[in-house]
Amino acid sequence: MTRPVGVLVPAAGLGTRLGPGAPKALRELAGEPLLVHAVRGLRAAPSVGPVVVAAPAADVTQVQALLAPYDVVVVAGGAERTDSVRLALDALDPAVALVLVHDAARCLTPPALVEAVVACLREGADAVVPVLRVADTVKTVEGTTVVATADRSALRAVQTPQGFRRDVLARAHAAAAGSTTDDAGLVEALGVPVTTVPGDEEAFKVTRPIDLLLAEAVLAGRR
Repeated sequence: MTRPVGVLVPAAGLGTRLGPGAPKALRELAGEPLLVHAVRGLRAAPSVGPVVVAAPAADVTQVQALLAPYDVVVVAGGAERTDSVRLALDALDPAVALVLVHDAARCLTPPALVEAVVACLREGADAVVPVLRVADTVKTVEGTTVVATADRSALRAVQTPQGFRRDVLARAHAAAAGSTTDDAGLVEALGVPVTTVPGDEEAFKVTRPIDLLLAEAVLAGRR
């Protein structure tokens, strides 16, 4: 049988752009925390095995109770996202060779996207990211002045889950000089190729209050 894939969910961030309140992963969407929606989606993907969640240190007991039905390991996260990923990776079963890193804020990610990333890893890729074409025109600005317009035909917006061979992810984090919001960027810094697969519009990141409204609409459509 094909061995299951492990998933790391860094969920210790405060999410200040959502406004005052609980840490982002514990903000509610349709009566349940974003983190619960995210983990439920992961568990619906057939390839997903062990899941490790890095929660806010003060909320570990609460998160363990919330996620009790989903068979996950919960550890205290670090001060930065990179720290949380490392702590979660340390807690993952050493026998797991393929690892996904998934943002709790991408709480409506379809299981089919998870499976697409896993399939690419199993075909031999060292690192995989789901991407979408950029719809907006993107400009480089210095101060208040536009100095360049990017060729958007070559630009892609990156989503999660991002997938990695475990040894590649571990090396990338060991070599990291600081924090990052993109684990694939650390792998790129090693000179390891990162493969892309088509992303999904529903795998958007809940960052601002308006994103919660969009998420409510997506859930209503699914029902």
